[in-house]
This record gives sequence, structure tokens and C-alpha cells, in this order.
Amino acid sequence: MLEKRFSLPMSSRPISLPIIHTSSSRMGMGMRMKHRQKRRITQITLIVGGFLVFYCFVFLWTTPPSPSVKPSPSKQQLSQRPLPPEILNNLSLDEDQCNAAFPGLTKEIDDAVAEGPFTMKRYSNNQGPLQGRIKDGQIYIIHAQRRRDLSAEMSNSRTASLHQLNRALLTSPSPLPDTIFTLNFQDTPFGTAWVYSRPAGPLSPQQQQQQRLFLIPHFSFWSWPLPFIKSFYSATSKITTLESTLSFRSKIPKAVWRGTTWFNSVLSPHLRQKLLQTTASSPDIFDVQKLDWTGNKSRNATNALPIQDFCKYKYVIHTEGISYSGRFQFLQMCRSVVLTPPILWMQHTTHLVRPVFSWELTGNKKWDGTERVKAAWERGVRGEEANMVFVKPDWSDLEETVRWLEGNQEVAEGIADRQRELFVGGGYFSKAAEMCYWRALVRGWAGVVRPEGGEEAWEGEEGVGFEEFSLTNSLE
Repeated sequence: MLEKRFSLPMSSRPISLPIIHTSSSRMGMGMRMKHRQKRRITQITLIVGGFLVFYCFVFLWTTPPSPSVKPSPSKQQLSQRPLPPEILNNLSLDEDQCNAAFPGLTKEIDDAVAEGPFTMKRYSNNQGPLQGRIKDGQIYIIHAQRRRDLSAEMSNSRTASLHQLNRALLTSPSPLPDTIFTLNFQDTPFGTAWVYSRPAGPLSPQQQQQQRLFLIPHFSFWSWPLPFIKSFYSATSKITTLESTLSFRSKIPKAVWRGTTWFNSVLSPHLRQKLLQTTASSPDIFDVQKLDWTGNKSRNATNALPIQDFCKYKYVIHTEGISYSGRFQFLQMCRSVVLTPPILWMQHTTHLVRPVFSWELTGNKKWDGTERVKAAWERGVRGEEANMVFVKPDWSDLEETVRWLEGNQEVAEGIADRQRELFVGGGYFSKAAEMCYWRALVRGWAGVVRPEGGEEAWEGEEGVGFEEFSLTNSLE
């Protein structure tokens, strides 16, 4: 009965076919709509992807290199004076860039190479200067004096010079030639080697047969562990800070010197004693004192001046030592007038000195120098071109020269300015110039050196790698 009550007549029941037909149409329409949506999504994806690719291309093309990849210096930067920091601190300038940035830097190398090929003597393992090999940009030590046979100063200078060379190899933008070299780290040069200085003036034919000297930057360009110096670039920073706060005319109007009286060259055996005698009676224009050392081990003195404090004076007196003076290049960074007898020992940048002789300034009678002085410094320049002043070797006109400069401050200031502008502003004492010089040295030396017995005689001498040697300072 319930079925009858709730059952519908046939005419009232839904017809199945139309319902089935309507459902399939909707399904078809849904599938077509989904297909269209997928196609639109695909099109949108392609368009967006295209924009992304285009954006990335434009971004990468126009964005400058990251700071870790330094762009090559422009010709304008290389010729700018003073040179910008990005040049002075660039350790990887190529040969053409070095020549453009530092004209005349490699004169000492060029002159030595121009003399032609030479034979390099072979030393035994524990005698003579250090000998090493450069192979595939790596340093190997072949012969070296034992560490216990060297003073601490000699051991330090040897290690510092090898570090300089290694840094030049590591930062070279192109491979340097393989070669075998000799490094003489003594104050007095001898034999055929890389050295810190050479006698001024041309060598005699006999001397040329006995030695061939290639000058290298002083070891202090790496470090010099004296309490009043420390390192070249530490001193550079301190001197630059000091010079930025002082005008020339506000500096102390005196000539300053500190040193030992016994540290003289055989070429000028009484140079320092005479300086003290000459200046003793005029404390109004001289601050000249011999160092009062506190002990051999401390390497300090009670009246020593930090190297930057020399630049507080208008005039700085320079004296050579047993040969060259390692302090010379520090004094050249001052905007002060350097006063010195004619230089008798050349370092790697001494040829850039433009001296005016004291008699040219004061108008006194021309004084005669030794034949050695005449050969090294045939003539000076005018005061308005000079960057240093040469006084008599016996200091007899030193006081007169200082007083003349005090009365002619325009000339004195010009000399001081030109010195600092060349060696600091011109970058000849910069890290970039140091690396340029070392790489030019390796190229020049390799082209003319002829190892004794031929290179085949050295084939079994592989040596100890620099990294190991730098820790032990010994081949043992």
C-alpha cells in the first residue's frame, strides 16, 4: 500500500534519456573549458617566461662586475697623477699597464739586461748567498745558509725578500719564465745576484766581469721588525695621516737626524762623526742626535723617533750606512726636504732622485766631488725642478744650506712637494709598483742568466718548496 501511495504514474516519472543527454553535454563542455584553461595557462607561462629571460639577459648584460672581479684599469686611470688607490693597490697589473702607470720604474733592470748574457756561479749548500729556482710559478730553494749561521736580522731579510717574490708570482696576470736565481741579502753586494743596492756610477770592465747586480726592493717592503719602523706599508699609512694634518710651513723649522756614529761606509769612513761635529753648535736649526741604544736585543733606543715623526720637520738629513741606508725610502715619503751628501749607493728607485747641488741654491763656489760622485751624478737640476738637495760630503755647507732654505720657503716647499708627489703620489713606493718591479726583474734576469755548467747541470737540484722553507728557514 505504501508503494502504491508513493508511486508516481508513468507520466509523472522523469524521462531518463533527456537526463542522460544533458549530463554528457555538460561533461563535454567542462572538458573543452578545461582544455582552453590549460592552453591559456601555457600561453601565460610562455609569455611570463619570455619576460623573465629578457629581464635576466638585460640585467646581466648591464650590471657591472662584482667587486671580487676587478675591471681592467683604463688608460686614463693609469696616466692620472696622483694615481688613484685602485691602481696603487692593484697587485696584478700586466706589463703594459705597469709601464704606463710607473714610467722609468725598471731602469735598473733594463740597464743590467742591456749588458748582455752572463754566467751565474753555483754555490754549495751551506755557503754563499741563497740560490733558488722558479718553476711553473713556484719557488724552490736549492742552496741556503743554515739558519744558525745567520743573525736574526739576516734571516728576517732573506725570508722577507722571498715573500715579496712569492707574492709577485702569485699575483702575476700571466705566467713568468722559469729561471734559476741567486739572492744576496747582505748589505754589501758581491758576485752576480739579486741585491738591495749597488755602487753608484758605472763599473769598471774588470768589475763587470766579476759581478752583475740586479737591484731588488728593500726587504722592508714586506716587513722590518724594528719598533720604530715595523713595515713599509704601516709607515706609509702613518706618514700619510701625519702629512694630511701638516702644511710644510707649519712643520718644525729644523733639520733632524738620528743614527749610530760607527755605522759608516768605507767610502765615507767619518761621515756620521763629522755630521755630529758640524751640527753641535747650532741647536736652533738642528735636532741631530746619536741613538742611545737600550740593548742589542731590544733594537730600540731611548731617543729614537717613530719613522713618521721625521716628517714633522721641514728638513731631514740622510746618511748612508755600510752601503745603502734602509731608512732612505721612508724619508722620501715625507713632504720635507732631504739633505744628503751625493748618494754613493743606488737602490731600485734612487735613479728617480732629481738633486740640486747646494752651491746652485746658495750661489757659493762650485764644490768638487770625488770621481765616483762625478760619474754617478754628472750634474744636478735647478731648484725649481729638484726633489732633493745634495750638500758637501764633509757637511761643511750644511748649516748655510738650511738657513738659505729657511729664507726661501717657496723653493724649499717646492722641493718637498715634488719628493712626496713622485714617490707617494706617483706610486713608485706602492704595492702595485713593487709587484711590477719584481715581475720585470724575473723576466729580465731569465733572459740573460746562464747558470754555471748549463741548466742541465742543475736538473737534479729540485730544492725545497718555498712554503716549507718559509716555516723552517732551513734545508735540513
